[in-house]
Amino acid sequence: MNYQQSLDWLFSQLPIYQRSGASAYKEDIGNILEACNRLKNPHKKFKSIHVAGTNGKGSTSHMLASILQEAGYKTGLYTSPHLKDFRERIRINGNKIPEIEVVKFVSKNHNWFIKIGMSFFEMTVAMAFNYFAKKRVDIAIIETGLGGRLDSTNIISPELSIITNIGLDHTNLLGNTIEKIALEKAGIIKKETAVIIGRKQTETTTVFEEKAKAENAPLSYAIPFNHTSDLRGNYQEENINTCVSSIRKLQEKGWSISEENIESGLKKVVANTGILGRWQTIHNNPLTICDTAHNEDGIQNILKQIRQIPHEQLHIVWGTVNDKNIENLFALLPKNAIYYFCEANIPRACPKETILTLAKQHKLKGQYYSSVKTALSSAYNDANIKDLIFIGGSTFVVAEVL
Repeated sequence: MNYQQSLDWLFSQLPIYQRSGASAYKEDIGNILEACNRLKNPHKKFKSIHVAGTNGKGSTSHMLASILQEAGYKTGLYTSPHLKDFRERIRINGNKIPEIEVVKFVSKNHNWFIKIGMSFFEMTVAMAFNYFAKKRVDIAIIETGLGGRLDSTNIISPELSIITNIGLDHTNLLGNTIEKIALEKAGIIKKETAVIIGRKQTETTTVFEEKAKAENAPLSYAIPFNHTSDLRGNYQEENINTCVSSIRKLQEKGWSISEENIESGLKKVVANTGILGRWQTIHNNPLTICDTAHNEDGIQNILKQIRQIPHEQLHIVWGTVNDKNIENLFALLPKNAIYYFCEANIPRACPKETILTLAKQHKLKGQYYSSVKTALSSAYNDANIKDLIFIGGSTFVVAEVL
């Protein structure tokens, strides 16, 4: 196999959640345990930090990785989904896993992966653990894919667990209340392992504190810090506080991380880790910004940020996936914007008929376009230099733009 053949094989296996939705979700972690056992348990050969939550876990993970890199640690970073390149998921010190490593791993293991019935996500987790062990990282930041309790990443014994916040997302799989979702996320709280909670929420406090007590895990809440980051968007303030609170806990455990490391790490997240799609400016005339926020909490933060930017007319290139609470999302969208509705090129994309019906119900003015590319092109044709174009609603819409 060459690299493209390896990728094609990975993508052709059991459904990929990001593309297919609930049919790819597995309610057990047996496969990843068997896979890692066959790989001689690579996840036990490096230290780690485990990050879960509804929003902000990707940004927080990248911030942590950047600070640890600045402190001189060889730092692994596992995140999902990717936006442009599959290899974004697995990095060491910001460098994506080499193509040859992907080829070697798939070629060596694909036969017994098929026998086990490994999903795409399970294989990528196993690949990440194997690569981090092989390259002897000092520490790896591991972001959960979905939930926590049954997530394939939840076989690690981390230095620290982090839960950023809880919102209503993936309710068809994790539960339809904040409390039920919190219970799933709380599954990453491990015996006698400190846990940082990024946002204190009335609905989740009891869930997290009872789980931490049962595991004898020291629990603390993130506190405010006066730090800034090169990741733009006011919503990053909460992620910065979660990140720095977590770094303080690592310092208590003996990790050598200076104040200078924290400052420089936060200001060099993009350069150090290659993160994409977080309040990212892709054009200046007119100002064009994209963001991967895709649930109610995330969209509310984005709209608050948009209102703070001086502009004449707001143009929104918008698409979403069909397993979100789409009606609630549409209810949040501003009625004074011009919309360019579109579908990302994935099976989960919300279809034209649903989008146009909901747009009409919520008095949103705009047209439907057959692709993200044509929608954005039309927005550029319509917009004046003092207007603002925002691209969002789905990670996959942003991915196609980038």
